[in-house]
Amino acid sequence: MRRVIITIAAIVATMFSTEAQEIKNIIYLIGDGMGLTSVSMMMIENNYTPTIFDKAENIALQKSYSLDNRVTDSAASGTALASGHKTNNTMLGMLPDGTHTESLMEVAAKRNKATGIVVTTYLQHATPGAFYAHVASRHEYTTISEQLLASDIDIAIGGGMAFFEERYDGRNNALNAIHTSGYTLIEDINDECDSDRIIALLAPKEIESRTGYLATATTKAIEHLDRVDDENGFVLMVEGSLIDGMGHGNNAVGQQAEMRDFMEAVEVAVAYAAKRDDTLVVVTADHGTGGLTIISGNADFNLSEQGVEYHWATTGHSGELVPIYLYGTGTELINGIMENSELGAMLKEIVATR
Repeated sequence: MRRVIITIAAIVATMFSTEAQEIKNIIYLIGDGMGLTSVSMMMIENNYTPTIFDKAENIALQKSYSLDNRVTDSAASGTALASGHKTNNTMLGMLPDGTHTESLMEVAAKRNKATGIVVTTYLQHATPGAFYAHVASRHEYTTISEQLLASDIDIAIGGGMAFFEERYDGRNNALNAIHTSGYTLIEDINDECDSDRIIALLAPKEIESRTGYLATATTKAIEHLDRVDDENGFVLMVEGSLIDGMGHGNNAVGQQAEMRDFMEAVEVAVAYAAKRDDTLVVVTADHGTGGLTIISGNADFNLSEQGVEYHWATTGHSGELVPIYLYGTGTELINGIMENSELGAMLKEIVATR
């Protein structure tokens, strides 16, 4: 805790000493299950031609363990990244004593910033839920659905209609609840909508057809948030949700496809930040999944190129350090090896003191 306080104090001092460096927008991209080896795999698959990760302006590392486990789940890590507080596995936006944590999105809303969430899974899943929900178990999907509709999120894009239908006892009741909450519902990513509050529910649960989806959804979310509040700025969280699923399934080819989709979304965010002097892009992961290793195709290193093989150690999560890649304005503020909660606290402080 003392280190977090010292680091935050240093951030505040730096921000006030560099008058030109107002961070108005934060785009926070989280690769669920994206360990360092997953990034390395994409560099290899790209024949070492620089990827978007190679183009980072600063790099740090974070420790992902939860309050009660050396290997975290997505609820505890999501809560740490969203709120700056470690908690027990399965808990979402809540500490073990029942105290609700305040998320980055909630801080941003208090500062009159626009807020958004884009995911490839359902919006009630653990990582997105950490940015607006407060429940003892990540599996309380119907309660999380209710809390999403009660949140200050201006645009939410992903799947999850099935959980709204379950919570509100049928589709018609769900549609009425969504309308009553003030959201405008769209069910096709290509639909145009000029409402200030949009919820895009594109599938009952996970979004199945995703080629290019995450980049398209990220673009639409940024355009919407810019329109809703260009003066105060915005905070957008984008999750490459199913990198994790491919790790659980030990599917290297599938994970590469999910990684490419995520990397395209990072490209969109970085391109947006490059045109401005007020946007920080933070790319990280909640944890590794699958214990991926990259080994030589032959143990005899007297031979020439022997190829590589992707091996998996587990179908569960793994406890290694995970990367933080930084682009745009304020990249020098985040450095070194830190707790995942430290990163979450830093971003909240940046928003609170912009």
